Amino acid sequence: MKILLISIGSIKDQSLRQLQQRYAARLPFYMPFEHISLPDVKVPRNAGADIIKQREGEAILARVQPGDFLVLMDERGKELSSRDLADFIARKSAALARNLVFVIGGPYGFSQAVYDRADMLLAISKMTFTHEMACVITTEQLYRAQTIIRGEPYHHD
Repeated sequence: MKILLISIGSIKDQSLRQLQQRYAARLPFYMPFEHISLPDVKVPRNAGADIIKQREGEAILARVQPGDFLVLMDERGKELSSRDLADFIARKSAALARNLVFVIGGPYGFSQAVYDRADMLLAISKMTFTHEMACVITTEQLYRAQTIIRGEPYHHD
C-alpha cells in the first residue's frame, strides 16, 4: 500500500513549504508516500464556485484509481486523535491492495462527484485552516501516525 496526498494548489509560503517537505521526506522510511500538488484550475473571472469545484474534482478523480481508499479532508468529517489515525492507517495498510489517498481540496471544497467517490470524510479540526497549513498538518499527522505504529518516541500522550 502507498499513501498518496493530493492537494489543490501549491504551498507558496516558503517556510510552510519547507516544513511540509521535511515531513514528506521522512514518510518513505516507513511506507511509500507521494504528495501530488495539482495546479489551481484556470477559469474565467466570472466563473462560479460550482465550476471551480467541478474542474478541481475532475483533476482529483483523474488521480484516483479503482480500489483506492479515498479520504477527503473536510471540516464536516470525522475527527480522530493521532492514535486513532495511526490505528486507521495500520488497519488499511493490512487490508488494502491499492492506495490510501488523502485529498485536500480547494477553497470551495469538493464537487459532488468527489464526495460521491469518497470512502471517508476526515476533519483536521472544527476550525478552518488555510490550504497551506492543512497540507503541513496532514503530512505531519501522517508521519506521526507512522511513528506511533512503530512505537517510536516522537508522539507523547
